[in-house]
Amino acid sequence: MSTTMSPGTTDGPPYVGALLRMCLQRVRGRMQAAARAAGFTDLQDSHWAMITYPVAAGVRPSELARRAGMSRQAANHLIAQLESLGYFERRSPEGTARRLVFLTPRGEALAATIHACLREVHAEWAQEVGAQRFATLLEVLRILSRPEDPARPAR
Repeated sequence: MSTTMSPGTTDGPPYVGALLRMCLQRVRGRMQAAARAAGFTDLQDSHWAMITYPVAAGVRPSELARRAGMSRQAANHLIAQLESLGYFERRSPEGTARRLVFLTPRGEALAATIHACLREVHAEWAQEVGAQRFATLLEVLRILSRPEDPARPAR
């Protein structure tokens, strides 16, 4: 059985999950290289699970864990590491005892570096496949990335 498809076919491998993962790996590699080039050389691969969209701006640690698909204990370990590196801080909003995760100025600088990198990737990919096709791809991905409606039965 062949694992490659002819151009223009859509019914064989690699399937959508693998294609999305391969694109994510390319984008993550670019983000990590941009971060290193900007002087953020202390991040380990595991830290990138906590560096997500939307950024940590008053987020519960359990929400970061959910986004990363990991246990709260594992997320808290990574959050503590990112705190010690100066990217995150946990603080309680006035009037509450609950500690939330926020970006520090260093974390905001990292986020700005990542956003600049992603704008470059968007521009390059739009040029590579054509602006209209890329816009359509983004539109489709926005539709497909919406949370599933639990009331709608799976097909």
